[in-house]
Amino acid sequence: MTAAFTFPGQGSQAVGMGKALAEAFPAAKAIFDEVDAALGEKLTATIWDGPAETLQLTENAQPALMAVSLATLRVLETEAGFSVARDAAFVAGHSLGEYSALAAAGSLSVSDTARLLRTRGRAMQKAVPVGVGAMAALLGLDYEAAVSVAGEAAQQEVCQAANDNGGGQVVVSGNKAAVERAVEIAKSRGAKRAMLLPVSAPFHCRLMQPAADAMAEALAGVTIRAPASPLVCNVLAAPITDPDEIRRRLIEQVTGTVRWRESVAFMASHGVTRFFEIGAGKVLSGLVKRIADGAVGISVGGPNDIAAAKDALAAAQAA
Repeated sequence: MTAAFTFPGQGSQAVGMGKALAEAFPAAKAIFDEVDAALGEKLTATIWDGPAETLQLTENAQPALMAVSLATLRVLETEAGFSVARDAAFVAGHSLGEYSALAAAGSLSVSDTARLLRTRGRAMQKAVPVGVGAMAALLGLDYEAAVSVAGEAAQQEVCQAANDNGGGQVVVSGNKAAVERAVEIAKSRGAKRAMLLPVSAPFHCRLMQPAADAMAEALAGVTIRAPASPLVCNVLAAPITDPDEIRRRLIEQVTGTVRWRESVAFMASHGVTRFFEIGAGKVLSGLVKRIADGAVGISVGGPNDIAAAKDALAAAQAA
């Protein structure tokens, strides 16, 4: 198998995402209905009609992005013959996308995933008072250089590499003053750009420990099965299948680095040449080109993408 199925994270959301799929395909509509029922509210109305500021709230964006990813996958399964077990050498997701990947691979139920992501979004938002934390993108520095910048900027506060996205893009997270110092240090170290990000909390750093504790409690109450294809998990950049380890790594992920560059490189080194980005946006497809020479990112998020995805999968199967 030369294909991997990947699932986007926060920042890829947009009002209206998934609506055309749901209107065109009953299988997609069924996923949105299931998510609404699990949450006991019409999240679908916010996804399709906005307002954007409500969709962007972490507690809404996380289950919303998962819903779009799973709705898209269901259409790929019913209309294009996709099978995670047969066609995906690996599944992987960026931050919250790891939950989408697990639901796609049958490790978590869609309903449990929706509720977990609602809990996760609320816990991450609540973990740090607004204004105390920040995140910044450092562009043009490799991961080791960015880690060095974060370490120098910390000065008894928290400043960590939160996302190693690849292509010279590393995001740091922590106390606001420390992250601001990191921006200035990065510029002095030759970063092409270094800028604060418009986020509501400092994700994937030690300040998120209260959210990790909340997820430990939430995950203890759900059934996790072995995934149909191995999950290349964020904190290891390596494949896992054991349900107990999956639970443990999902908790670690809240405060740990999203090692996306290494995850894609690992999959490419194990024969993956086509990375199907399933759901909203094209962020992960863009990163694939920067990380793995010769690999192709195929974004699938609307009705017009289904036929092209089917052809790409046939090519992957023939490779």
